[in-house]
Amino acid sequence: MQIIKMLKQLGWALGFAALTVSAAIAQGADATHGADAVQYPAAQEHDWVAPDFHFHTGDVLPQLRLHYTTVGDPTGEPVVILHGTTGSGDSMLTPAFAGKLFGPGQPLDARHYFIILPDAIGTGRSSKPSDGLRARFPNYNYDDMVSAQYRLLTEHLGLHHVRLILGNSMGGMQTWMWAEKYPTFMDIAVPMASLPTPMSGRNWMLRRFMIDSIRNDPAWMGGNYTTQPPSAQFASVYFAIATNGGSQHLYKVAPTSEKADRFIDDRLHAPFDGDANDYLYQWASSRDYDPSQGLGRIQAVLLAINSMDDERNPSELGVLAPSIKQVKNGEFYLIPASGDTGGHGTAAQAKFWSDKVDGLLKTVKHGSS
Repeated sequence: MQIIKMLKQLGWALGFAALTVSAAIAQGADATHGADAVQYPAAQEHDWVAPDFHFHTGDVLPQLRLHYTTVGDPTGEPVVILHGTTGSGDSMLTPAFAGKLFGPGQPLDARHYFIILPDAIGTGRSSKPSDGLRARFPNYNYDDMVSAQYRLLTEHLGLHHVRLILGNSMGGMQTWMWAEKYPTFMDIAVPMASLPTPMSGRNWMLRRFMIDSIRNDPAWMGGNYTTQPPSAQFASVYFAIATNGGSQHLYKVAPTSEKADRFIDDRLHAPFDGDANDYLYQWASSRDYDPSQGLGRIQAVLLAINSMDDERNPSELGVLAPSIKQVKNGEFYLIPASGDTGGHGTAAQAKFWSDKVDGLLKTVKHGSS
């Protein structure tokens, strides 16, 4: 019985594991590579309320708040950037990402591009369970997220075509979906840290641990807790190390047990302001992700970018190359693993791939899709 109890506690420990270490890796990249990051125009924050939003479940919210961040002037050529799970649009505004892309002379120079970074349903400052509905919030999925983004761009911003949609992790998966669902909406699609295959394997198994551990934790109280479950921060660190960071990078920063302990302790004692219901919904939303049957519908020029040390999308599975063959104008680039890459978090460092995107922007014809 004691072993079963320990396993249940460990299952709960898996519950929130993506945010802390991912943020720490990004911060480390910023500290190392941010010194030469170029300044870009100040970001602007916006909100729009989508009326009568219909979810795939049949549920309807009379008002769905969609928050988004923009960089650059609205007269510039529009570009859409999609964030990862537990993130938000402004979480992409790091020196290692935006600081390598949005400045003068950089690939997405904000003097020429209008950069739109939406907060997906359930994340950031868009409508989410912690706003009040808690576990009564509609069970959304990635298709709902993409539909909401489409409504934001078309109904609110009046856009019917963009130059580029680029997404990382969850945003990468949604970029695959965008390219299939709205094939003429973008010239270029760049899905990163993702695969165009069903959610499966270790990637889903650990998400399943998180979902079940949250729901089975007595402190969750069916979603009606008054204080966050006490093991949330431990679980956050646990999951992130299991699915992020890169083996070579983690060995580089923690080559001894003492340094590894310090690495973990620093993250266990870092500020943590996540919400259990929000996280449960965010990770569960990936359950039915599967763009594999629609790859032939993609008309945009597509560049898939993954890292060879990505723990959630292992390159050794060998599924990306045959999938890309089904995309008319598709290719892929695998970032070589090293002590400087960060596993699943590698794509958050634009220095590894910005030249590839720059080349596409310079060569792909406008209105090509």
